[in-house]
Amino acid sequence: MGCWILNESLSIILVLSWLGMNLYLFIDTFCWYEKEESFLYTRVILGSALAWARASAVCLNFNCMLILLPISRNLISFLRGTSSCCRGLWSRQLDKNLQFHKLVAYGIAVNATIHVVAHLFNLERYHWGQSPDAEGLTAALSKLGSAPNESYLNPIRTYSTNTTTELLTTIAGVTGLVLSLALILIMTSSTKFIRQVSYELFWYTHHVFIIFFISLAVHGAGRIVRGQTPESLSQHNATFCRDHYAKWQAAAQCPVPQFSGKELSAWKWVLGPVVLYVCERIIRFWRFQQEVVITKVVSHPSGVLELHMKKRNFKMAPGQYIFLQCPSISALEWHPFTLTSAPEEDFFSVHIRAAGDWTRAFFKAYGADGQACKEPCSLPRLAVDGPFGAAITDVFHYPVGMCIAAGIGVTPFAALLKSIWYQCCEPQTKLKLSKVYFYWICRDARAFEWFADLLLSLETQMSERGNAHFLSYHIFLTGWDENQAIHIALHWDEKTDVITGLKQKTFYGRPNWNNEFRQIAYNHPSSSIGVFFCGPKALSKTLQKMCRLYSSADPRGVQFYYNKESF
Repeated sequence: MGCWILNESLSIILVLSWLGMNLYLFIDTFCWYEKEESFLYTRVILGSALAWARASAVCLNFNCMLILLPISRNLISFLRGTSSCCRGLWSRQLDKNLQFHKLVAYGIAVNATIHVVAHLFNLERYHWGQSPDAEGLTAALSKLGSAPNESYLNPIRTYSTNTTTELLTTIAGVTGLVLSLALILIMTSSTKFIRQVSYELFWYTHHVFIIFFISLAVHGAGRIVRGQTPESLSQHNATFCRDHYAKWQAAAQCPVPQFSGKELSAWKWVLGPVVLYVCERIIRFWRFQQEVVITKVVSHPSGVLELHMKKRNFKMAPGQYIFLQCPSISALEWHPFTLTSAPEEDFFSVHIRAAGDWTRAFFKAYGADGQACKEPCSLPRLAVDGPFGAAITDVFHYPVGMCIAAGIGVTPFAALLKSIWYQCCEPQTKLKLSKVYFYWICRDARAFEWFADLLLSLETQMSERGNAHFLSYHIFLTGWDENQAIHIALHWDEKTDVITGLKQKTFYGRPNWNNEFRQIAYNHPSSSIGVFFCGPKALSKTLQKMCRLYSSADPRGVQFYYNKESF
C-alpha cells in the first residue's frame, strides 16, 4: 500500500484536488443561496431545492470547463514536449488524460442528475404555489406580476397551466431537455462494449458535444429562477416585510418587491476551453490539408498492413502516435495508430491490424485483403494529424527500462528499439538508459514475421559493438497447433530459434511476472525502473500490481514506475 501511494501520489493529489474543488463550490454555493437575502422570497416557494439546483449548476459549469482540456491533444503534446517540469510524475499525469476526461464526465453526469431532479421539484413547487390550497406568503408571492408595475416571481402563472407544456415552451426547458438527451447519448455510447462493437458509433455520437455546449451556453436565458433586485432590496427589507405581506400595497416601508432573473453565467465558465478547443480543431484541419505521400505498402501474413509515408516538416519521437483519416472511407473519422518508425529514418510508418469496420475498409482500399498490391500513386488520399506524445517517449529518462507488449501492442516498441539501434550506431551519443528488458507476448506465430528482422539487426549490432548486455528480450508464444509443436520440437537444438531466427529462444506459454520482477529488482537494487506497457486491460492490472509489490518501501531502494500507452 505504501509503495502504491508513493508511485501514485501525484495522481491521488490531483484527484483529491478535483473532488475538493467540486465539494467547495457545491457547499459554498448551497450556503449562499440558503442565506442570501435577495432569494429569501424565492426560498419561501421553492425551499432547499433552489440551493440544490444552483449548487449543482455551478459544479456542472466547473466540470464542463475541464472536460475539453484532456482531449486537446496538441495542448498535451505541447506541455509534454516544451516544459521541463512535465517529466517523471507529471508526465505520467499527462498520459492519464483520458482517465481524467472520464472522471470529469462522471462529475458532469452526477451534477446534471442532481440539477434535473432539483428543478423538477422546483417546477412542482411553483405549480403548487398557484393552487387554491396555497395560502399565506407563498400564495401572495405567486400572485405577484398580475397588476401593472409588478414583476413576477413564480413563472407558472395559473394553476391550470400544464407543467409539461410549460417545460417544453421555455428556453430553459427545451435546452435542458436537449442537454439531458445529449449527455445520455454520449455517456451510453462511450461504454467499452459500444466502442468494441462499433467504434464509429462512439465517434459520431461523441460529437453531439457541440450541441451540448451550445445548449449549455443559452440554458439560463429563460431566467426562470428569479430573485429580488438590488433596488427593491434597498426599499423593501424582506426580513421585516415578509411578516407584513398583507400591507405591501399600503405600507411605505414595504413596497411591492420587484424580481429579476440571474444573468447568463455558463458561457463564462466554458468560453476559454471552447476557444482553446476551436484552435485545436483549426490546427487539425490545417494538418488535414497537408499532403501525405505514401511511399510503400506491405501486407504481412499475420493480417497486418505496413504503411510508409512522408510529409513535409514531420518530426517525431519514439513511441508517438498519429491519427489517420481516409476521406474515401469516411470524411469525418480519425483513428489513432502508433508510429513504428524511428526519428532517424527519412519516412514514418504505421502497422495496422484489421480489427473493425474502418480498418477492414482501409485494408480493402489499400489492396491488403487478397487483391493485387496497388502502386502508391494510385492509392486513396490519406490525411495525417500528429504526431502526439505518448508514455513510451519517457523511457530515455530512466536508467532501466522494462518494455512489455501484447499482440499488436508491440508497435510503439518497434520505434523505440529502432531508435536505440540508431543511437547505438553513433559513438558520441550517451544515453541515460543503460538497460532494456523487452517482453512480447503473442498468440500467433506469424505475427513475429515483421518484427523479427528488427530484433535480429539489434541483436547483431549490439553483439558487434560489445554491448550485448544492453538489450534483454523475451518472446512468449501463447498459441500453437500440433504441427507447429512437432516442428518446434524437431528443431529445438538448433542455435537459432525456429520461430524468429534469433539466438534467444522463444518461450512457450505466459510469463511468470513474479519471477521476472523479482529478478529485475535483484539485478538493479537501487534503480528507478520505468515499466512501459501496451496491451489489454487485464494484463495492465497485473503489471500495476507487480510494480506496487516489488517497489521498495525505502525511497532509496528499487522503484518500479508504471506507464501505460493510451490514446
